[in-house]
Amino acid sequence: MTTGQLPVDPGNRDQRAAWDGDEGAFWAEHARTFERSSERYDPPFWAAAAVEPDSRVLDVGCGTGRTTRDAARLATGGSALGVDLSAAMLRVARDSALREGLTNVSFEQADAQIHPFAARFFDVALAHSSAMFFADKTAAFANLHRALRPGGRLVLLVWQPLPANEWMVEIGTALRAGRELPVPPADAPHPFSLGDPSLARDRLAAAGFQDVDVQGVSAPMWFGGTVPDTLEFLLGAAGWLLEGLDDDERSRAVDDLTARIEAHRGPEGVTFGSAGWLVTAHRGR
Repeated sequence: MTTGQLPVDPGNRDQRAAWDGDEGAFWAEHARTFERSSERYDPPFWAAAAVEPDSRVLDVGCGTGRTTRDAARLATGGSALGVDLSAAMLRVARDSALREGLTNVSFEQADAQIHPFAARFFDVALAHSSAMFFADKTAAFANLHRALRPGGRLVLLVWQPLPANEWMVEIGTALRAGRELPVPPADAPHPFSLGDPSLARDRLAAAGFQDVDVQGVSAPMWFGGTVPDTLEFLLGAAGWLLEGLDDDERSRAVDDLTARIEAHRGPEGVTFGSAGWLVTAHRGR
């Protein structure tokens, strides 16, 4: 049940290969853009998390650690632990926490679906745009349920279905260049696997959570300050969609994406619309 030295669930091996490989390295290299991209979701997310000064917070799929560090700043007398599959992103997270002088935060490379967290320890568990990537969501949520103290809160930010997310529609439409690409199974690990709110409710209830609530939220996603910077970033993040195109087709697809980026450039940079679900649940007392 391992990939390399890190224990992972067999269903998460592909995720480990991606996040602890080239994909994670790209995120680590572009940490500031990734961290800024969704920060306009912060007000409703932190309102739902209700982190107290003495809270012990678990941040699942923490990436380069922005959410974990923000939690540590709120839990001044408590602690924040961030876990992720990517060693590269965790290095960025640790360096950032050290630079910011945070002493109540720590990071660990782990598969949160199976990691043996201390039982009944955490007051709040967070998953900011990460829970969609679990291979077995019920098993993962059950593991988080075990890690929460009685009455503890779980807060997820997940994406609504693809059509509600202009950022992915625009990027995907340009780079697919008129092709129909395979669609992953509904519950497979991918960004929109929890787009159906009934699925989140069912998986959380099966894992033992109570008081499951799903609220729609929306905010613009920021992808860069200029058109060239945004184009470079998006081609690095989603350039795999160009695979199979010849040189002329690739050129036209990149020109199409450039035009879409230009159309979304405003005073604060390049933004696209997005929509998510803010999901909250509790462990029973």
